[in-house]
Amino acid sequence: MALHKAKFGTDFAQNKKALDEIAIVRSKGLKNEIAGYITTYIKREIEEQKDKEAQAMQETSSADETEELQAEEILN
Repeated sequence: MALHKAKFGTDFAQNKKALDEIAIVRSKGLKNEIAGYITTYIKREIEEQKDKEAQAMQETSSADETEELQAEEILN
């Protein structure tokens, strides 16, 4: 994965084809299991990245709201 991460994506069939290019896996079941693991792993990474971005946006929004409240208190 570390060397060929760019070749893999969220599509199981494409991951199987990429795995065929990178490694020799003679067992069909094992190849499917590896491709399924890679697919799940990449989907999980994408989901975690989205969660981090959403959390960062929420923190930024909270900071902006806090600044607005402080500015209102100063004005009053």
